Amino acid sequence: MSTQQTIKVQLVRSPIGTKQSHRATVRGLGLRKLNSVSELKDTPEVRGMINKIAYLVKVL
Repeated sequence: MSTQQTIKVQLVRSPIGTKQSHRATVRGLGLRKLNSVSELKDTPEVRGMINKIAYLVKVL
């Protein structure tokens, strides 16, 4: 039983007007509305997704 690290991510800017791939990344992280928060496993894949849309999200 290992404890998995998690990251909380909040959508702080609207993805309207951004690239289609960036909007898909926002949805892939489980974020819908503005200020919605998603708790995700801390993996290299998730970190890469957060890095891609860093201008739209805030890590809590």
